[in-house]
Amino acid sequence: MEGESAVRILGALAQQHRLAAFRLLVQAGRDGMAAGEIVKALGIAPSSTSFHMTQLVGAGLATQSRHGRSIRYAPNYAVVGDLVGYLVENCSGGEGCGEVPGCGTDAPALPECCSTAEPFAAEPA
Repeated sequence: MEGESAVRILGALAQQHRLAAFRLLVQAGRDGMAAGEIVKALGIAPSSTSFHMTQLVGAGLATQSRHGRSIRYAPNYAVVGDLVGYLVENCSGGEGCGEVPGCGTDAPALPECCSTAEPFAAEPA
């Protein structure tokens, strides 16, 4: 991951409703959520929700697919895994981070869903 990509992704998350929406998607799992479910959970106008979801999709944090008349959004775990990897890359100058909680050998492994080995791809729209 490049620095510009990380800034774009972090910028998309740097807004209260988008961060809440992304966390909802992560909690929902690979199947994600229908747009209407997200609207209800966030308690904001459908047009605002649509705007925020477009920002998450544009940053690569979510995918969208059409199912009949409904749009479904799902988290893109591969991008999240890449971002986390970028943020902790070369921790402590590459000498390991065993003494820094949450980093290096003491760090919990990323959940399997965040592995970058097989990126998640939603069904085509």
